[in-house]
Amino acid sequence: MADVETIAHDVLVIGAGGAGLRAAIAAAGRGVSVGMVCKSLLGKAHTVMAEGGIAAALGNVDDRDSWKVHFADTMRGGQYLNNWRMAELHAKEAPDRVRELEAWGALFDRTRDGRILQRNFGGHKYPRLAHVGDRTGLEMIRTLQDHGIHAGIDVHMECTVITLLKDGDRVAGALVYDRERGRFHVFRAKAVVLATGGIGRAYRITSNSWEYTGDGHALAYRAGAVLQDMEFVQFHPTGMVWPPSVRGILVTEGVRGEGGVLKNRDGRRFMFDDVPENYRNQTATDPDEGWRYTQGDKSARRPPELLTRDHVARCIVREVREGRGSPHGGVYLDIAWIRERLPNAADHIRKKLPSMYHQFKQLADIDITREPMEVGPTTHYIMGGIRVDGDSQMSTVPGLFAAGECAAGLHGANRLGGNSLSDLLVFGKRAGDHAADFASQHGAVTVDPCAVDAAARWALEPFARTDGEGPFAIQHALQETMQDLVGIVRREEEMQRALVALGALQARAARVAVDGNREYNPGWHTALDLHNLLTVAEAITRSAIDRRESRGGHFRDDHPAKDPAAGGYNTVVRRGPDGAMQLAREAIPPVPAELRAVLTEMG
Repeated sequence: MADVETIAHDVLVIGAGGAGLRAAIAAAGRGVSVGMVCKSLLGKAHTVMAEGGIAAALGNVDDRDSWKVHFADTMRGGQYLNNWRMAELHAKEAPDRVRELEAWGALFDRTRDGRILQRNFGGHKYPRLAHVGDRTGLEMIRTLQDHGIHAGIDVHMECTVITLLKDGDRVAGALVYDRERGRFHVFRAKAVVLATGGIGRAYRITSNSWEYTGDGHALAYRAGAVLQDMEFVQFHPTGMVWPPSVRGILVTEGVRGEGGVLKNRDGRRFMFDDVPENYRNQTATDPDEGWRYTQGDKSARRPPELLTRDHVARCIVREVREGRGSPHGGVYLDIAWIRERLPNAADHIRKKLPSMYHQFKQLADIDITREPMEVGPTTHYIMGGIRVDGDSQMSTVPGLFAAGECAAGLHGANRLGGNSLSDLLVFGKRAGDHAADFASQHGAVTVDPCAVDAAARWALEPFARTDGEGPFAIQHALQETMQDLVGIVRREEEMQRALVALGALQARAARVAVDGNREYNPGWHTALDLHNLLTVAEAITRSAIDRRESRGGHFRDDHPAKDPAAGGYNTVVRRGPDGAMQLAREAIPPVPAELRAVLTEMG
């Protein structure tokens, strides 16, 4: 402890993306001391890569939209495994959070009469996504940062959390190391908000940035919190598969929302071949009707390219497996075809999708106004995460809160596009508010020096080994295992093989060795990340084995149908007394009568 700096705050926020910034602003607004730790630089959060928009029932483009329709869409997209209270709060509060962001300076695209413009997106019945071209996440982070710098938040950049600290059953802070100098810091806090994002770096092909190593999930799990629905991983249907310079980079759903179509190698729009029964009355049956929908015709139905992400991703996989894919294992996403319908199509595309146009032109010399993109599914988002209370966002550990992608509940078995950004705003605020209230209502915490010393010694062990394996080979093997055996289409035998492989990788990671010193040592950083990646990979695999059905983002080739009995429970993961991972099935609380009536009313 003599060598470790201690910093005290009432509330500690871990993560500086949309959820973390909104939580910190909310907590600071309650008059408590707030500290924020971020793994990268402030402003570099993965939220900036969210392109399509913020889902909120403003009704600016189609006045038939309402919180009830948004609630029903979210529940249906999540296959009714959602935390219904979170889905209700999200649908009701998202419009206010968007207007609040606008009041803080966000520059949204506008309708002709000056209101916030909204676009179509997969799984949403009406145009609902407030957007800034295809740079919505970037504008959100810019706005939150500009507003937050006046709130008195103490920001610590390029710091990674090693472990959460506890005072009895209650969270007491975190042990952190700064990535530049390698020095340890203890953050003592009465409440902690986890806003660390997702787990995409457990897979080989992912749209996620390097920070997404499942840190919040693993930290909460080791602190005694419950994880939920970890089997539900979303593979975004349209990540670039060629050329190599852009492989894995996301092609926003906004491309399809503006008229982009999916074609196989024969040039046929294959999405018309497989429309789920519960979407048929909402989905166009011919290309002309789908085009009229994207142009704002309220009498038309949406094109099949805007079905839910899990369905579109599986249709792409089907085309590839049956030999109708593109040369590099994907399909074609074509928005250049609208030249046939719009005389100024190139200017229209560059205006609506500026980042997409410039990014692929500069990185791959692909002009999306003239040629199709070669796309395929890429690991994008995890619906599962830390189990939280729907109102307060507090986990099962007192004083430990979670918001954003690392928290479970809102999205159920599958997330609708655009719901992620409104999730960050709605539940980031709620987590910050309730964390501040918890800190104000509870006394000071005590940090155990022995726990700090033990965690610091564990973190430094890789430097002491001379005969261990390097961390990068282990990370690569983990990503290959998850990509090949626990990917978008799953089978029992393959996942059991993955479980055995993960056990071997855990043994290898326990003997990992690194060279050099503690200052900016990427090998050391990767060695510590491995601990979290292996934890979330095991949770995903065990949960996926246990759920013997196909639902939402979880597709079992050996159990392709839904099991009606499985629609009433969540898979939960706990750390047992012996440190082993334990699974259980817990019943979902029944939807109250007034919300059941809403679902019935919305069809």
